[in-house]
Amino acid sequence: MIKHLPALLIVIPLLAAIITPIIGRIHWVLSWYTVTITTFISFVISLSLLQTVLLQGDISYWMGGWQPPWGIEYAIDNLNVFVMIIVSFMAFAGAIYSKNSINDEIDEARKPFFYSVYLLFVTGLMGMVVTGDIFNIYVFLEITALAGYALIAIGKKRQALLGAYNYLVMGTIGATFFLLGIGYLYLMTGTLNIADMAARLPEFYQTKAIFTAFTFLVIGLCIKLALFPMHFWMPNVYTHAPSAVSAVMAATGAKVAAYAIIRVMFTVFEPEFYTLAPFNIQPILLILAVAAILAGSIMALAQTDIKKMLAYSSVGQVGYIVLGISLMSVNGMIGSLIHLLNHAMMKGALFFVVGAVVYRTGLTSIENFRGLGKKMPLSMAAFTIAALSMTGVPLTVGFVSKWYLAVASIEIGMWWLVPVILLSSLLTAIYFWRIIDAVWFKPALGEESHGHEHDDHQKPKSNDAPASMLIPTLTVAMLCLVFGVFAYAPVSLAEKAAVILLK
Repeated sequence: MIKHLPALLIVIPLLAAIITPIIGRIHWVLSWYTVTITTFISFVISLSLLQTVLLQGDISYWMGGWQPPWGIEYAIDNLNVFVMIIVSFMAFAGAIYSKNSINDEIDEARKPFFYSVYLLFVTGLMGMVVTGDIFNIYVFLEITALAGYALIAIGKKRQALLGAYNYLVMGTIGATFFLLGIGYLYLMTGTLNIADMAARLPEFYQTKAIFTAFTFLVIGLCIKLALFPMHFWMPNVYTHAPSAVSAVMAATGAKVAAYAIIRVMFTVFEPEFYTLAPFNIQPILLILAVAAILAGSIMALAQTDIKKMLAYSSVGQVGYIVLGISLMSVNGMIGSLIHLLNHAMMKGALFFVVGAVVYRTGLTSIENFRGLGKKMPLSMAAFTIAALSMTGVPLTVGFVSKWYLAVASIEIGMWWLVPVILLSSLLTAIYFWRIIDAVWFKPALGEESHGHEHDDHQKPKSNDAPASMLIPTLTVAMLCLVFGVFAYAPVSLAEKAAVILLK
């Protein structure tokens, strides 16, 4: 059984996705139990695979016993086991959170279908991460995308349909570019296995077909990643999708797309390729990353809807991930990989809190956050921790990744990137502080004129989120502090992966 864990990581949620709508016909809550148990099993399997990789080295699993490159291989190393744990944990947290969150956002008759598609979405993400076959990455990419379109559109908001349509159009374009790139690589190498392809590619590095393939692959994945200026599908998706969907997609979707870019750039292709390419990829990615960091922060500053603000904030955070990749140094890659984990936790916690506010008030306007510190103290405490982490305050996870990115920038002589990181952090502090100020230091709307009528014994009653929403929210928020103080554990794993990628 243990040797089949890589396959079970995909098979279990896939089978559960089929079973979920059937048992949901009895009562939708049975679907929730199925999803929660399934995602927990996926998380436990991921931890078991991490232990195996750390103690015994990389894992190669042959599907059906067919030896690669003829058969499909599931290859697990320090890089993808790191991403695997991020995805499985956030999927598990999102599953617990969704029980109450979807009550007012999804019709009861659709809830079993929601949970079935949720599992398909998780299956696609995990498949992209675990597979060692580049065409398999495309297959799971499409499973993830199709499930994502349905998850966005399943809510009651009509605007969600437009968001899903925009995502469908851009997602299809991105997938087409990616598939064309795979086609060119297969044409030249005759293989789809990533390890075999990487071994055969060097003799073709100077051909136009390989340059074209690389360009198509990176453009396609950058669209999926929502890298500025290819980001415009993201804000409406995160704003109008059901809150649980926004949280899980923000915490996992872009992270797996970033993983795919790293896998293509540093496993399929090797550093030698970038010295032979007719164009220098590093400054192109660097410019796009800096533009994303600044543009995302500036656009977030202009928003009045909290969900849209967090969506544009994600555009900037994607820039940090790509910045680390573009530096092509060990510390830069560590910063990028750590930010995959950090942003998943920070943005997951923030969207969880926003979902709790929507559950209690039905409102997402920043103006309506006034006075919520008294009404929803635990949720707002989690929001504050995550917001401080996003800013990069020391002893939070956000500081760790920004520190590594700054150090890497100085090491390779690009010191001017440090002011960019500081400026973005300042802008982040500004747009989050206006919410923290409203939450803790301003009275709720309608209470200003009655300020003198309230005695101490007439304080607003606490009306925080239900336990099923509060527990995952507080857990993820506390991890923003735990991994900020005890950063060694994720950093050591990220460092092993970075060293291997840049060998």
